[in-house]
Amino acid sequence: MRIPLSWLREYAQVPADATAEDVMADLVRVGLEEEDVHRPLDEMSGPIVVGEVLEKVPEPQSNGKTINWCQVRVAPEGRPQPLSGEGIDPSGVQGIVCGADNFEVGDKVIVTLPGAVLPGDFRISPRKTYGHVSAGMIASARELGLGEDHDGIIVLSSLGFSPEHGNDPEAGTDVFDLLHLRDEAAEINVTADRGYAFSIRGVAREYGHATGTPFTDPASLVTAPEADGDGYPVRLEDRAPIYGVPGCDRFVARTVTGIDATRPTPPWMSARLRLAGMRSISLVVDISNYVMWELGQPLHFYDADTLQGDIVVRRAREGERLTTLDGKDRALSAEDLLITDDRGPIGLAGVMGGGETEVSEATTTVLIESAHFDPVSMGRTRRRHRLPSEASKRNERGVDWEVADEAAERAVQLLVELAGGPPARASRTSAPGPSRPSSTCRHPSPRP
Repeated sequence: MRIPLSWLREYAQVPADATAEDVMADLVRVGLEEEDVHRPLDEMSGPIVVGEVLEKVPEPQSNGKTINWCQVRVAPEGRPQPLSGEGIDPSGVQGIVCGADNFEVGDKVIVTLPGAVLPGDFRISPRKTYGHVSAGMIASARELGLGEDHDGIIVLSSLGFSPEHGNDPEAGTDVFDLLHLRDEAAEINVTADRGYAFSIRGVAREYGHATGTPFTDPASLVTAPEADGDGYPVRLEDRAPIYGVPGCDRFVARTVTGIDATRPTPPWMSARLRLAGMRSISLVVDISNYVMWELGQPLHFYDADTLQGDIVVRRAREGERLTTLDGKDRALSAEDLLITDDRGPIGLAGVMGGGETEVSEATTTVLIESAHFDPVSMGRTRRRHRLPSEASKRNERGVDWEVADEAAERAVQLLVELAGGPPARASRTSAPGPSRPSSTCRHPSPRP
C-alpha cells in the first residue's frame, strides 16, 4: 500500500518537514511493515516549465517524415528570463524541433529545457537535428514518466488547464508544482489481518496512534448533496448462504445524472493515484479508485443507461457466463456471488464488473455501487478465477461495514464537483439482520 504524504496530511498531523522514511518509522511502531519509498523527483530534475507555442513550421523530410520547427515561449512575456545556462535563450523563446503534430500555435505545452534530466537518466541538451539546433524538448507523458502515451506531446488544455477554467498557467511556470510532482509516498506491507490499512483512512488512524496526534476521519467530512428521488431498485437474494453468512449484507446505490465523462481528471487527483501506484484511466474511473484508496471501500460504477431491470445480488446458476472488464469470457461457479439484472450476470460481486455495463466517455448517468461482501466468498471467487484486483484485495480482507454510505456519498460529491452532475436518486438496501453483523466484520473499524 503506497501512501502519498500530501494525502495522509489531510487526515493526520504529519509534520511539514517529515519524509516518507519518517512516516514509515512511525508506522512500524504500531506493527505495520515498511517496504519502499517513492519520489517522482528522484528520477527527474528541471528546468521543466510551461511553454507557449508561438510558431510551428512543418518541414517534410526526405525519409517521408514531417517535423515541426517551433518557437516556444518559456518565460513570461515582457519579463526577464529567470533561467540561465548553456542552450537557454535569455529572450525567453526557445527553438525546438518536435516530431509530434497534436498541437497548434497558442497551445500551452511542457518543455524540458537544457540541463533537465528525465526518467531513465535522459539528459536534455542542445543538439543539432534536421538542420536546426533544438534547444530543449516538448515532452510526452511517457517521457516524463506520467503515463504510457507517446503518440503525442502533452497539451495542457487536455489536463483541464485553460482560461475558461480560470487556471491557465503562464509561460515559465514550474511543471513540478503545476502537476503536483513534489509529493512522495511511503509504501507499507499490509498483512492479512489488517485490511483496514489498505486505505488512507486506516493508515491515518494508525499514524495518530503511533504519534499521539489527532486523527480526522475522512468519512466524517463527506458533504454530498441530498438525493431528490426514489432509488434504483436493488434486491439481495443470497438467502441460503454457502459460507455461513450472506454473501452481501449491505448494498448502497446512488445515481448521478448529467455528467460529462469526457472531462479530464484534475492533476492533483491523477498525481496522487499515480504515486499510489494506480494508472489514471478516465475521470469517472479515477473517482471510483480515489474513493477506494481514501476510505478503503471498493466501489463499482455502472453506466445506468445500460442496465435492464432491477439489480439482483445472487449466486450463479448452472451454465451462466460473464465477460469481465478485462475482456475474458468466464464460466461461472455456483459459489460465485454475482451482480445481475434482467439479462443475467453483469459483474462478479466484489471482484470485477462486466463489460456490458462499463462506463465510457458517452456515459451521462452513473449508478454507484457501494456494498459489503463476505470476505470468504470474495477470496474464493478471486482464486477460482485467478482474478486479482484492488477491489478483491480489500473485500477478501474485510471492509468496514459502516463506511458504505459515506463512500457512496463521497463518490457523489466528486462526480458532482468534477464531472458536473447533480445527484438524482439514492437507494440504500440492506439484508435483514443486525445493524453491524460481527460475523462479516472481521477486522476492527478504523473509526477512533
